[in-house]
Amino acid sequence: MHANAYVKLEKCNMESFLALFDPEDDKNIIRSTWDDSETEGNAGSDCENCSADEGQEEKLPPEPEQGNVEYKLKLINPSNQRFEHLVTQMKWRLREGHGEAIYQIGVEDNGRLTGLSKEELKASLKTLKEMASRLDATTCVLRERVAISKYKNVKEPKNDTGERRVAEVLVKKLRKDDREDQGSVIDLRLAVIGAQDAGKSTLLGVLTQGELDNGRGRARLNMLRHLHEIKSGRTSSISHEIIGFDNEGHVLNYAEMTTAEEICEHASKVVTFIDLAGYRKYLRTTVLGLTGYSPHYVILVIAPPLNEASQEHMALCLTLRLPFFIVLNKYDLGFYDTHDILAQLENAIQAHVSCVTGKGLGELTSFIRNLSPSETDATNSDPESCLFQIDETFRVAGLTQPVLGGLLVKGAIAPGTRLLVGPLPDGKFSPVKVASIHRNKAPCCLVRASQSASLTLVPSTNHSPPLPHFRPGMVLVSVRDKPHATLFFQATVLIVYHATAIFSGFQTTVHVGNVRQTCIIEGIMDMKDRGLQTNDTASILFSIVCNNRK
Repeated sequence: MHANAYVKLEKCNMESFLALFDPEDDKNIIRSTWDDSETEGNAGSDCENCSADEGQEEKLPPEPEQGNVEYKLKLINPSNQRFEHLVTQMKWRLREGHGEAIYQIGVEDNGRLTGLSKEELKASLKTLKEMASRLDATTCVLRERVAISKYKNVKEPKNDTGERRVAEVLVKKLRKDDREDQGSVIDLRLAVIGAQDAGKSTLLGVLTQGELDNGRGRARLNMLRHLHEIKSGRTSSISHEIIGFDNEGHVLNYAEMTTAEEICEHASKVVTFIDLAGYRKYLRTTVLGLTGYSPHYVILVIAPPLNEASQEHMALCLTLRLPFFIVLNKYDLGFYDTHDILAQLENAIQAHVSCVTGKGLGELTSFIRNLSPSETDATNSDPESCLFQIDETFRVAGLTQPVLGGLLVKGAIAPGTRLLVGPLPDGKFSPVKVASIHRNKAPCCLVRASQSASLTLVPSTNHSPPLPHFRPGMVLVSVRDKPHATLFFQATVLIVYHATAIFSGFQTTVHVGNVRQTCIIEGIMDMKDRGLQTNDTASILFSIVCNNRK
């Protein structure tokens, strides 16, 4: 019986929370969150002004021990010791709800809606706000309603004839970079590339988990996303992990913190590692990671035996004009001729490390700590012009709309921002509105240029069309930018290497930002007869291969 009641409570509280972000009707904020089926003969109690038959009362299920829902009868002038206990309790509820908690004020632990007078409720909400302030959180009253209970408070003053009310309050933890006094948090993106078996994922596993490898790749298991990656030991997809640095330069990783949210809460600099595939079969995925995620720097990991793949990855960085530094991994094997390698890479920044012995990891961490993002990020923060690229879409239990993950290239986005999403199959853009934002698995009130985030969208207005089908490669742009789609574009191309000459009609895959599209060369402006060969540069007209193209 208690299990069923707990499930119903979780469901109705989630519906109440989702109602916060429903732009179609602001009145949804006061939607009932209590299951009327728990009260016999009280089917019409959703309205605040509705009355129930005498002898009947509304009642919630008993307060669940787990989860992010807390019942409080009153919070009036608590002692210092009691206040500290309440703050600790709120911190635990916020952690259970991944940064969000629901407080029912005027409700006893057994679910009875006793209610509070107007003055008592006001004082209790003030105390709740002070508790939230201690944890850098905000409070929002979802709704107030009249308590319908046949049980009377024996301490109620005789001259108090007013209605007794209960309140449902959302407590929401703010990210560090949402606070006015903490706007200087630095976000740094580092892509990690290199040949297969160079130890890229193992290196990142050691840096983020704070534990050395056992020599057989145990540390890399935290970076692998798919079962076939674990079986083969080869990365085939793009994965992300973070570490942080506090104001004193100390490393914050999962050896000291339990969640990414906790790392971001204490960090003054957050470093996001982008682990890319080294196997030649997944080269297109690697190129997508370098172009789509716009890393500030690239870590080129090299390990014996040296091969052409390392040179190819270095050529990619040079071609895309991405600054990089070299990490000589597996130094404990003793296969390096250091002087010979340094002679070949005299102009490159390099460090040698071992994930088994830990040699060089401290120096590498210190070097990463001193890196800074490019200055162009600050110039892309114009709030009037926005560009958010959609890199992935996924579903979350409890949400009807999909969640979109990606990078904000320029501008700023907050909940309630109206944007255009597209291009759709017909080349048009659809109006949408941002419902909520998360960064590093934590709720967020603002995302700035050069930051990655996850968004949920809803139709812009009541008369807007339903949400379209989202796919990676689409973008969110400002309404004022008036975007339009195109099937043709012209670009200057440098042929780094190709085995044969390239002529008009050649079909290839083009990467532009996070867009990966099959294109056909319609014309080469400067090379008419002999075609394009290695090291040639020319202006080329491309046409996009589109199934809907007539």
